[in-house]
Amino acid sequence: MTQQQLADKVGIKFQQIQKYETGMNRVSASRLWDIAKAVDVPVSFFFEGLQEGDLPGMIEGDIFADKEALQLVRAYYTMPEAQRRQIFELARVLSVAA
Repeated sequence: MTQQQLADKVGIKFQQIQKYETGMNRVSASRLWDIAKAVDVPVSFFFEGLQEGDLPGMIEGDIFADKEALQLVRAYYTMPEAQRRQIFELARVLSVAA
């Protein structure tokens, strides 16, 4: 798999994959999770001596384990503060109406 193919699967630019590969940038836990899913291996694959059974189970109700939720939060925090407040109010009103 090329850096470009991996970047496409993870949803980032290939330059960022290069930075991870060279050690220029650190890989966050959520990004490591995305990469593991993209290459179809458990996260433990990237840690010497760690077996899959050693990992704690997914915490029930952990919305950040959902890739869509993470993308939504990342997008939210890229918005200017005034727009974030409006989006927050809209989401709050819609959640009460549901």
